[in-house]
Amino acid sequence: MKKKFLKFINKHRKSFITFALTNRQFLAFVVLASLETILLSLCTIGFSPLSLLSAFFDFSVVLLLGSVGYLFKPKKQYMYFQTVLCIITLICFINGIYYTFYNSYVTVGLIESLGQVNSVKGAVFDKLRIYHLIYLLFPLAFFFVHKSLNDHNYFNYVTKIEKGKKNFSTVLLVGVIFLCINIVTLTGTDISRLVKQWNRIYIVERFGILTYQMNDILQSVQSRVFSYFGYDEAAHRFIEFYSNKEEDTKKNKYTGIYEGKNVVLIHMESMMSMFLNLKVNGVEVTPNLNKLSREGLYFSNFYPQISVGTSSDTEFTLNTSLMPALSGTVFINYYDRNYLSMEKLLKEKGYYTFSMHGNNSTMWNRDSMHKSLGYDKFYAKESFEVNKDNWIGLGISDHDFFQQMIPYLKEIEEKNEHYMGTLITLTNHTPWDGGDAYGEFKLTKEVERIDEETGIKETVVDKYLEGTTIGDYIRGVHYADQCLGEFIQSLYDNNLFDDTVLVFYGDHDAKLGTKEYSYLYNYDPVAGKLREEGDPGYVPYDYYENELNRKTPLIIWTKDKKVSGKVDYYMGMIDLMPTLGNMFGFKSEYALGHDIFSIKNDNIIAFPNGNFLTSNLYYNNSKSEYITLKKSVTIDENYIEDCKEYTEKLLELSNDIIVYNLIELEGANIVRETS
Repeated sequence: MKKKFLKFINKHRKSFITFALTNRQFLAFVVLASLETILLSLCTIGFSPLSLLSAFFDFSVVLLLGSVGYLFKPKKQYMYFQTVLCIITLICFINGIYYTFYNSYVTVGLIESLGQVNSVKGAVFDKLRIYHLIYLLFPLAFFFVHKSLNDHNYFNYVTKIEKGKKNFSTVLLVGVIFLCINIVTLTGTDISRLVKQWNRIYIVERFGILTYQMNDILQSVQSRVFSYFGYDEAAHRFIEFYSNKEEDTKKNKYTGIYEGKNVVLIHMESMMSMFLNLKVNGVEVTPNLNKLSREGLYFSNFYPQISVGTSSDTEFTLNTSLMPALSGTVFINYYDRNYLSMEKLLKEKGYYTFSMHGNNSTMWNRDSMHKSLGYDKFYAKESFEVNKDNWIGLGISDHDFFQQMIPYLKEIEEKNEHYMGTLITLTNHTPWDGGDAYGEFKLTKEVERIDEETGIKETVVDKYLEGTTIGDYIRGVHYADQCLGEFIQSLYDNNLFDDTVLVFYGDHDAKLGTKEYSYLYNYDPVAGKLREEGDPGYVPYDYYENELNRKTPLIIWTKDKKVSGKVDYYMGMIDLMPTLGNMFGFKSEYALGHDIFSIKNDNIIAFPNGNFLTSNLYYNNSKSEYITLKKSVTIDENYIEDCKEYTEKLLELSNDIIVYNLIELEGANIVRETS
């Protein structure tokens, strides 16, 4: 085989050399475009055995795209190649920045979210790194290649000898052959993941960024413009699932305990459980949340299930017990659907519903989506007095937000016997640049060191967490917690919420990388450097540690503090609505989550990327591997397969409901079948 290959090369050597000399612009395009995709892969996922396969896929796509250039005359090919290269550059540039935010890749549905960029531009610039700009050098390099060729009379020479149609056919054929070789190596699981599109990291790692992006466009067009395609199949799955769904009639000690009471949810921006009870320089980072967690019901293993919509995904999942959309965001792309929400169910029981947020009403399209969810009134930035003195990050400071809402809350309580509200905080949003507005919280540390020259022990001030991203975040968390404490005190001072249940929840984690958290655990202020593996006190912090640390606080609290305790069951955001429903006496027949006090340790937390978490293990869908959470438990392969099947069906069914508006269009059919 090797001899035949070498014989083929030697036989066509002259043809290869001639092609290389007379197609330098085309080859420059192929090399630069392929290098860009490889660079993106290395800067995001890193090197893995699958990286070689993804690079080969991207190379095949580049050849196919490049072949079209031969349909133009040599002098006009540059504009085509440069346009395609600029598109690839834009894809790599945007995905490179996006990956640093969300550890995932952009979907076409997010194009409609571009209006959010102006609101979060501070966060974008905070995440921007020099290496992101490297992609912009590739079109520039191609320009200089073209200029050099033009200066050396290359195009006049090539125009006389180039056979465009023949070159088009040849390169297209080679590209198709390479693509077919790639396709032959695919497994059924690979194809299934490409079709479903929810495991973006795996798709890019296996198929390359170009195939991923083209597939995403196809999926988006199919689900948005031609949503009637696949409707019948989706409707059948929907009716079959809910017609055969077993009704949960179990009662537990929390059933109906809050029936008839008011409920207000406090949506805590980027608040994470790992910082509760943490002390820095002997000072609690979250003293008020620590106190609330002791006085109320504290859920210690509560996980948001967000996709690209971050905070908006949390709002949607919490209020409907459905998962985020697999493409785009519900708040922007699917806000006009009919969802059965907590707000609507409580309105049926006579509740007035409201929401408050100190940012623009158009942020995440909340002005439209909050109406769709069933809020009677949305108090946005326009409802508050905002100026340069009380502006932190993306909007009004949490301090002013809570203080200025008190008159509104008084009015709501005076006029309504029952009410349900959501208060969305803002200040703890990246890039945590509140500065002096955050108040005093010491991040440097006084330590004793021995001077290497004199051998004398002296007290020095080490930078510790000062000037680090994790330090800025901790200062933001402390400030947000302080404002929560002031809010609680205001409720006592104004005799508000005496008959109201407060639900505090973190909307998602801080979106920091493993390096930042590893710094928190492994920086040694005495030595003034990071501990390394093998050093005493070194704490390993890897992908799985980071995934398990994404949990956020959930506290259900009342002024009388009659219901308290710690709940260790593993619970997702999708389970909060059914859990509150059990307590307040409402129920959604379309909820995909569970009352945590009924399902207990049998719960499966599904994530939009296909990963899942149970009380026994965390499963990484991209790598088809898992870590156990209990050394004493033996994991059965059937258990894993059952959890995988449950996760995939949940994601598929929830997405069907969203994309095809099945609750409105097919809900009546379920009632007829089950009545």
